[in-house]
Amino acid sequence: MKKVKITAMRRSVYPDLMEQYENPIEHACEVTIGDSWVSVGGQKPEGFCGAAWGCMEAFVQELAAGGGNFYDGWMKNPHSAMISCNDGFRPVSYYLEVLE
Repeated sequence: MKKVKITAMRRSVYPDLMEQYENPIEHACEVTIGDSWVSVGGQKPEGFCGAAWGCMEAFVQELAAGGGNFYDGWMKNPHSAMISCNDGFRPVSYYLEVLE
């Protein structure tokens, strides 16, 4: 299996939605743009957010197994994907790429 690098590329924050709908929380997502992790054997990297992993696990496993070309040519690099976590208040976009 191939290693897959996961890099935080963009983070959005919606304070209006947070104020209207979210209960206050002490430790929201602490991911910083540029943070990266490596998945070995298609497994969740140590310390990686479980909720974000749930959004990308199938893509990481497919890339690790040598697959790719999701949605018939969606990405310029067929051995990559851009996946966002499903946090509706502060979503993070992650770039997944196979390490050769």
